Amino acid sequence: MKNVSLFVLLFFFGVSISAQKLEYATQTNLPYYTEAIYKSDAYIKERCVLDVYYPKNSAGFATVIWFHGGGLTGGNKELPEELKNQGIAVISVNYRLGPKVSAPKYIEDAAAAVAWVFKNIPAFGGDESLLFVSGHSAGGYLASMIGLDKKWLNTQGIDANKIAGLIPLSGQAITHFLVRKERGIADTQPVIDELAPLFHVRADAPPLLLITGDRELEMLGRYEENAYLMRMMKIAGHKNTKLYELDGFGHNMTAPAFPLLLNEVRRIIKEKKH
Repeated sequence: MKNVSLFVLLFFFGVSISAQKLEYATQTNLPYYTEAIYKSDAYIKERCVLDVYYPKNSAGFATVIWFHGGGLTGGNKELPEELKNQGIAVISVNYRLGPKVSAPKYIEDAAAAVAWVFKNIPAFGGDESLLFVSGHSAGGYLASMIGLDKKWLNTQGIDANKIAGLIPLSGQAITHFLVRKERGIADTQPVIDELAPLFHVRADAPPLLLITGDRELEMLGRYEENAYLMRMMKIAGHKNTKLYELDGFGHNMTAPAFPLLLNEVRRIIKEKKH
């Protein structure tokens, strides 16, 4: 685990000159399920869409898929300002929410969205081998679930190991509290079952960068969950798991986390090109 101070984070705020010169376009509310599925379910038609922000007239760029937070009961797709003008595409995803649906519907949606990006990002000029999955809080949970438990993407014909990197921000590593609530289990009762990222530790998973707020300021045991996930991944033989704890920041720690996210993307891109 690495403690990261605001002073150190300032180092990462530089943007490359080439990224600044690119022009960007956005396509909004693109469906990621088939037309037949949309016609069969009004709530899927309403929620299961995504936005694509990408550099125009460019080729071979990386893509970050971003899942919003909100406890799996609220929130909407968003394009973080810190991820704009960075020479990458950003896919912001909506998914179905509780209590209108229950587990595992929101995980299924996350997997369908990621599969859509794998299959469609080349048409925008992106490199499908440079696809990163991220999100904050509930979005971080979804990123970890579909990246560590291979069955969700397998149902979409995608190998989760093709993901270039998993970067959950303050995501739950145990079974999500909404899933526990659906089962009548209290927030303070930890559960690790098949709907917990911790249940699916494996040596061959994509690179995993875990970022949380300060352990004394985070909600419930969010830092400790991620610390345990890091330890179990390493014990399982995973060679590329890191954990950053952002000193002085609570659960809403995305602003100082984004430079670390971008640094990880650039690190992996560099490794893949050499």
